[in-house]
Amino acid sequence: MGRVRLSIVVPTYNERTRLGELVAAVFQVFAAHGIDGELVIVDDGSPDGTGALADDLAARHPIQVVHRPGKLGLGTAVIAGFAVARGDILGVMDADLSHPAEALPRLLAALEQAPADMAIGSRYVSGGGVRNWPLHRQLMSRLACVLARPITPARDSTSGYFLVRRHAVEGVQIAAGGFKICLELLVRGRVASVVEVPYTFTDRAAGESKMSWREATGYLWQLRDLLRFRRATAPRYVRFDPS
Repeated sequence: MGRVRLSIVVPTYNERTRLGELVAAVFQVFAAHGIDGELVIVDDGSPDGTGALADDLAARHPIQVVHRPGKLGLGTAVIAGFAVARGDILGVMDADLSHPAEALPRLLAALEQAPADMAIGSRYVSGGGVRNWPLHRQLMSRLACVLARPITPARDSTSGYFLVRRHAVEGVQIAAGGFKICLELLVRGRVASVVEVPYTFTDRAAGESKMSWREATGYLWQLRDLLRFRRATAPRYVRFDPS
C-alpha cells in the first residue's frame, strides 16, 4: 500500500452507533472533492463491538484499523494512528459526528494554500461556534484556550479537529495521553506555522461524553509541563481567507 494525500485518525471507544455514519460521510466528502484519503480507526478495546464494526467497514473502504487492549488515552491513540497512517498529511477527528466531515476540504485548502504546517478546525475564530453544548462546558473550553495563549498563538489550541503535515509531527514524543493532543503537538512538534479554519462544533448526539473533571485537572498538569517545555519561538500564526 502506497502513500495517500490525507490520513484521518479516528480514535474510538464505544462508538458503534455512529461509526458507520461517520465513515460514509468522510468517504462521500473524499469522493466529491477528489481527495485521495484513508481513515485510520484506533479502537481502545470497545466492549460494544466498535472494533469488529471497524474491521467490517475496512473490507469495503480504504480503512486501517488499530486494535488496542483497553482505554490508553486519546493522545496515545492519535500517535498510534499516525504510526500506521500512509498520508503525507495527517488529521484527527472525533467518531461521534461532532466534527463535520464537510469541513475537511476547507481545512485541507487552508493547509496547502496558506501555506501552513497545521490547520486547526476552530470554534473560536470568526465564523466558528458551538451547538448543543452546556454553558459550563463552553466556559471550561474557553478558559483552557486562554490559559494556553502564552505558548501558542492559536485561538482554539484545544481543538480535537485538525490537519498537520507529517514532517511536523513524525517521531514527536508526547508527554500527555489525554484529550489535548492538538496543543501537545503544537508545542512539542515541529509546527512552524498554524492556520485556523472556522467550523461549528455540535455536541455529541449519542453515547457518553468523555469529558470529566479528572480530564480538566489533567489538562492543568499538561499545561504546566508544556509551559516548561515551550520553544523559544512559537509557531507563526497565518491568516487565511479562502475567498
